[in-house]
Amino acid sequence: MATGIKDKVAILGMGCSKFGERWDAGSPDLMKEAFEEALADAGIERKQIDAAWFGCWGDGINVGNSSIPAAMALRLEGIPVSRVENMCATGTEALRGATYAVASGAADIALAIGAEKLKDTGFGGLPPPFKGTFNDMWMPMGSAPAGFAQLAPYYRSKYGTSKEDLKRAISHVSWKSHQNGQFSPKAHFQKAVSMDTIMNAPMISDPLGLFDCSGVSDGSACAIVTTPEIARALGKSDLVTIKALQLATSSGRETQTNGWDGSYVATTRAAAARAYQEAGITDPRSQVHLSEVHDCFSITELVTMEDLGFSDDGRAVFDILDGRYDRDGAMPCQIDGGLKCFGHPIGASGLRMAYEIYNQLLGRAGERQMSSPSIGVTHNLGGVPYQGIAAISVLGLA
Repeated sequence: MATGIKDKVAILGMGCSKFGERWDAGSPDLMKEAFEEALADAGIERKQIDAAWFGCWGDGINVGNSSIPAAMALRLEGIPVSRVENMCATGTEALRGATYAVASGAADIALAIGAEKLKDTGFGGLPPPFKGTFNDMWMPMGSAPAGFAQLAPYYRSKYGTSKEDLKRAISHVSWKSHQNGQFSPKAHFQKAVSMDTIMNAPMISDPLGLFDCSGVSDGSACAIVTTPEIARALGKSDLVTIKALQLATSSGRETQTNGWDGSYVATTRAAAARAYQEAGITDPRSQVHLSEVHDCFSITELVTMEDLGFSDDGRAVFDILDGRYDRDGAMPCQIDGGLKCFGHPIGASGLRMAYEIYNQLLGRAGERQMSSPSIGVTHNLGGVPYQGIAAISVLGLA
């Protein structure tokens, strides 16, 4: 029987590029920026890495959708490098590959890196990798804001939440993230935005206004993982270990039935349940100290608070308005500003979330630093229209 990977893998080092409109840099440059920070943090040489996983959704740098761009950019000579892609969970998928390699004993030290240059595609949101009439006509995802906005009417109908309360709550999500983002020097957007500005912004897809949608950004993030024993032998005393790493994928049932409950994300709940079991978490509200979740749109963060068990069903609206997930709240969420302030370079997002949790656990977050957190959760979400894939990682101090 499988026993899971709890505490079998430690993060040796992490790095993150500056996110934003990086016209000054190509994907190889962004990867090097993140990798060099991770390598210095890990205190190892490039030649000590046994294997690597490269997450990229499709920004035009791929050579036959291969791992060659990462191997060349990082000068990974003669080792296995694998390219992975799993929609918006691509960054966490790269981390999962490297983590499982170490946990299984296939590698002593493994690398996970994700990168994306969305600005260079010329499209907003998630552009299809192949353009053409047939593709544009059949692509079931359609508009990402419209797809995720569907959560709102389902949620209101199920719980009797007023339109006004829901709008105030999702606006608070955006306000909170932009308040936090001003303390993140690597974020794309680093300016606080007033509630009035958010509430009265142009509507994109009701109830989502301009500030309720994440931006389009370029970026890269990176993790180097190994066993706790090797990490200690290399001189690491304070260790962040991976307590759980789980992924759930939809069968497509929700798009093929009239009985689908669209007020929550089933894949997030499935992945979270397995992750908590693997990590030994029985009460996430008291045991998890902070989270980085897939706030591609503010309504997504709201329902995710319930899907992760942080709020009771139907109560996230009120927990958000009470400040539970604010920077000074009981359970901060997106303390670095999240996707709202970093944007969503698909291959990088999951690893960027882990980077923030890692630095918080080690007390390195500067002005954003929480008081002695010991467990953090990351959450990625993507698919058609929004239920397809969910990835959860639980990171904690050893």
